[in-house]
Amino acid sequence: MLKDFTQTALLLITGLFPIINPIGSAFIVLSMIPGTSPAERTDLAWRITINSFAILLVSLVLGAYVLTFFGISIPVLRVAGGMIIAVAGWNLLQKPDDDEASMKAQEVKGPSRSGSLASKAFYPLTLPLMVGPGSISVAIALGTSSPREGLSVAHYLGVLAALLALSASIYACMRFADTLERWLGAAGTKIVMRLFALVTFCIGMQLLWLGLSELLGSVKPS
Repeated sequence: MLKDFTQTALLLITGLFPIINPIGSAFIVLSMIPGTSPAERTDLAWRITINSFAILLVSLVLGAYVLTFFGISIPVLRVAGGMIIAVAGWNLLQKPDDDEASMKAQEVKGPSRSGSLASKAFYPLTLPLMVGPGSISVAIALGTSSPREGLSVAHYLGVLAALLALSASIYACMRFADTLERWLGAAGTKIVMRLFALVTFCIGMQLLWLGLSELLGSVKPS
């Protein structure tokens, strides 16, 4: 029982944490809500955490049924998710630093000025910024890899423990991203953002290649 619990929890955490990338995602969300108070960021962190937990849980539990209903295979899902992640990472890598100030000036008209933060907590701050298509596709793929001998109580407990650990990391990164940004400074934050963009691009390419390899391997020579 302990073995099943540990394997399930570690599989989900190691599979989803790099894709969610809570540190890099928190920096991106923070750039979209300038001028918010610590109380507002705390409330927003809770809302994003709860929303992320719900999205990941639904993807893990119901994702396989959705794929079956629409006739979508796991390799195709991985290719699509990998393309989305790779494009997002590439766009972040290519974004000029000079555009940062103008981007923040435009975002003043966004979540923190044009309406309450609560109304923007799900979209776009949770989906697709914190838990995007890549995270959902990986969660669905992991959800389809259930133990061959069937689901057990340990498996469900492992899923719950993994989701709680991922949610805790999302909350901590969201709540204290402004503190980390002050420690790093402007130059350090730009460097970290570039590094996370590169990691995001590489994750997308790895997921894309994995899906393509499975698709090409399934083609039988005539």
